[in-house]
Formats: sequence, structure tokens, C-alpha cells
Amino acid sequence: MDPRLKDLVAKSVLARELSEGDVAVVAGLVRLHRLSDGQVITPEGEPDSHMHVIVNGALAVSRPGPDGQWENLHVLTAGDLVGELSFIDGTPRYAALRALGQTEIFSLDRADLEMLVEKHPWIAYRIMRAIVRFAHQLQRRLSMQSAELMHYLYKSQAKY
Repeated sequence: MDPRLKDLVAKSVLARELSEGDVAVVAGLVRLHRLSDGQVITPEGEPDSHMHVIVNGALAVSRPGPDGQWENLHVLTAGDLVGELSFIDGTPRYAALRALGQTEIFSLDRADLEMLVEKHPWIAYRIMRAIVRFAHQLQRRLSMQSAELMHYLYKSQAKY
């Protein structure tokens, strides 16, 4: 195990409600990955049982455009969770996850979280709360952006 993992997990959004002992348990389950620029960690349409936390660098949620060039739908940076919803429900990715520059992430596999449910149910519960909290913040931000866009369109009577 990379000696930095315990510190990286402790500083992540997953550890908000975890004790030092809980962090040590989770650190034993996650894997650290160093990605090169453009490296695809999950192709579009593929299922993936991993959730990732960006340690440094950035990941793009991307799709190839009509010209074959990548089009970034969203860019996530240090501290963000990536793939949390597919991690939970097992659905295929709607877009590829691709490194933008040198990027470092740590990943948790769904099977390891499921193992925690049996051995350390409170740790699993607290991790799930962290995932839901992150997804809720994301949903709230998207709802606000959608409302602002609708306000702009109706106020200015923009035509599209």
C-alpha cells in the first residue's frame, strides 16, 4: 500500500464522517493510479465498478465529436468524486472518463464497499452518506444553473 493513501483518504470527501481507524480501513481498500494526459480510464458505454477521487490534475467526461476529436462535457478537478452514480447502480458510462494532463486518482471498487457492509457496516454507511451528499450538491448546482439559463432565455426572449 502506498504510504500516502491514508492521508489522501483522510483529506477526501469520503472521510468527512470517518474516524482515524475508519480511514485506515478504507485506505487499505483503495488503489492509487497515476494517469498520463489523454489516458481513458473508462470508455463510453462500458460498465465500471469503480468510483474515483481526484487527488490532483483533472478528469474530463468526454465523448468523441463528429470530427473524431474529444469533446469535454464536464471537467472535474482535485477533490471531486468521479463515477459515483455508476459505482452505485452499475449502469454503463454515458461518456468516457479521460485524464487532462498528468492526473492522480484513487479508486474504490464496489465489491470492496459491499465487503465493508458485512465487516464494517458503519464505515460503509458513512461512505454512502458522503456519496449522496456529493451527488446532492452536484444536483443542486445543476438545478441552479438550469434555472439561471431559463431565466435568461425568458427574460431576454432569446431565440435558439
